Amino acid sequence: MADAAPLAQAYARNRSYLQPWEPVRPDSFFTADGQQPLLAAAIAEAASGRSFHWLMVEDGDIAGRISLNDVVRGAFRNAHVGYWVAADRQGKGLATAALNMVAELARDTLGLHRLQAGTLTSNLGSQAVLSRNGFTPIGLAEKYLRINGEWQDHLLFQRILDSGHTPAP
Repeated sequence: MADAAPLAQAYARNRSYLQPWEPVRPDSFFTADGQQPLLAAAIAEAASGRSFHWLMVEDGDIAGRISLNDVVRGAFRNAHVGYWVAADRQGKGLATAALNMVAELARDTLGLHRLQAGTLTSNLGSQAVLSRNGFTPIGLAEKYLRINGEWQDHLLFQRILDSGHTPAP
């Protein structure tokens, strides 16, 4: 909960940068008061094992966020991964390193078999991060998510975690 104010500040600094890649956010989302219930929900989801969230921190500042969502156990053992990196931290390998860490944790600690991710068709940077981490394309999902106020197509990717694949550094 102590991260509410710095997280709100990070989102506020990156509001226009993230806008094309995210759902429309109310103004309250960019405040500490707006982040507190979202963080409380994230803590409850982690306690239940349904989702997990991490902040990327560089030089003492929040530089991004990565999440495992929709964790399914049983025969599927799957989760969705999502992430963002601040505009001024692009191209430093933060997302690649964070995704590698989360994939290892998903395999070794959570016992998951598969991770799935989706990107807007135009998000070549995120597609490169996924590729560097051993994700492969599995198809196009038309009008998959409502992003920036419109239903938008997404390329879907997966990584089978227990395949022995070691991602490139």
